[in-house]
Amino acid sequence: MTTNEQKKSSERKPVRVWVDGCFDIMHFGHANALRQAKENGDILVVGVHNDAEIAEHKGPTVFNEEERYKMVRACKWADEVVEGAPYIAHVDTLDKYNCDFCVHGEDISVDANGRDVYEDVKKAGRYRVIQRTEGISTTELVGRMLLMTKDHHHKNKGGESPITRVNSQHLHHHSPYTAMSHFLPTTRRIVQFSEAKSPKPGDKIVYIDGGFDLYHVGHTEAIRQAKELGDYLIVGVQEDSVINQVIGHNYPIMNLHERVLGVLSNRHVDEVIIGAPFVITKEMIEQFKINVVVHGDDPAPRGPNGEDAYAVPKEMGIYKEVKSYKGMTTQSIINRIIENRLKYENRNKKKQDKEVKYIEEHHETESK
Repeated sequence: MTTNEQKKSSERKPVRVWVDGCFDIMHFGHANALRQAKENGDILVVGVHNDAEIAEHKGPTVFNEEERYKMVRACKWADEVVEGAPYIAHVDTLDKYNCDFCVHGEDISVDANGRDVYEDVKKAGRYRVIQRTEGISTTELVGRMLLMTKDHHHKNKGGESPITRVNSQHLHHHSPYTAMSHFLPTTRRIVQFSEAKSPKPGDKIVYIDGGFDLYHVGHTEAIRQAKELGDYLIVGVQEDSVINQVIGHNYPIMNLHERVLGVLSNRHVDEVIIGAPFVITKEMIEQFKINVVVHGDDPAPRGPNGEDAYAVPKEMGIYKEVKSYKGMTTQSIINRIIENRLKYENRNKKKQDKEVKYIEEHHETESK
């Protein structure tokens, strides 16, 4: 690059991109949307709707607005977070935050009256589409929890689990955006989420592990505190079979690759061990040159034989605990869903019915 080109590049106004949403259960589909949105510009501004607006247009949330704000801030592609962003996108909002255009997935978002919430910015020519991440959505995850059975991790004679045999088309009208689908992992997606950086000489290496099922604000807060204890953070994500054996047959709700992508999206994470062992050994500590091993201050689950997974780091004097976030656990999230089962079932049906109506109306208009 010549001197003049460098000067022009430095003088170029940064492209500010607006993306908004509920970001309820901050799964890897949300993170991938933010990653794609960030690729459209230099600075990504993320608007997060408050509880009242979501309740009016969509239904009850699993996480409250403060929890959702924290989860979005933990995503490494979010440069700025706007709390309480309007549910219906307007050009005035883009101008207020100096954003050049709005980005959204190819799925449909409609308000309480069934109108496209991006109609205004589309008409103004300030709207861009990114690819929807197949196989994951908050609605789909809520559906998994509503369909929980004692044997959903067991296989039947045909090799299927009960949850994979559910056909959402039999529940109500089918929308391509809300129906249950299943994530197929690829190495390309993992590479897109990875930092691919190694620890520098002299870095203090911190290790924290767990299931990270339904990747939530309790996880993001623990990861943030763990990173503060050193320079380079390694996160171990445990195998499905290990979690299933230690926690119980309903778990995990998300498979290993889904959980890994959630963790990789965190701005504080430098490396992830995929399928980390439940028991931390001296060999593992030496292999990764770990200086500090971290766990939350909530009781750690014991191994299949009652063993303490952190016995070795405790003996070595490198074990530390971080404060858990308001008792937030995967089980507490599931409890929220189960206790409000009817509300969430109605929310899912209402959302899908509005999408179907919108698709049918616009298909009829285009056919005329």
